[in-house]
Amino acid sequence: MKNRRAIYPGTFDPITNGHLDIIERATSLFDEIIVVVARNSSKSPLFTEEERVEMIRESTAHYACVSVDMLNGLTVEYAMKCGACAIIRGLRAVTDFEYEFQIALMNRKLAPAVSTVFLMPHERYTYLSSSIIREVARFQQDVSEFVPPPVAARLKERFVR
Repeated sequence: MKNRRAIYPGTFDPITNGHLDIIERATSLFDEIIVVVARNSSKSPLFTEEERVEMIRESTAHYACVSVDMLNGLTVEYAMKCGACAIIRGLRAVTDFEYEFQIALMNRKLAPAVSTVFLMPHERYTYLSSSIIREVARFQQDVSEFVPPPVAARLKERFVR
């Protein structure tokens, strides 16, 4: 059996426990997961790409099968280039599905051999988003329940008054 590699793309600004839950679920389905920090021109990130990569590496260090990379371009092209058989996408709510479904169909058109796999996080994480975490942290509220320790520390540093 060949190595089943998947990519998990996102802006991860910052990575949350919901993202980590998706990674945990994916490790039981794939032999290798590459978490890919993607640029999104429509967003103004709080953390640089390098900072996000570092936080993800620190937060996933206990997974031997997880690595982290950066992406500048189409996700599906990256998937083909690195030999991934799947793109992992997290769905928190029905509202996420319509947008993700359209992208999955376009990716299938561009690369029929690359499947999109939708995973749902544990229900305790369905309301989490990076933007909500950033907003709560901006007002010096404790976010340690929602993000891994390296991220909580960086958010606290970033928003010190």
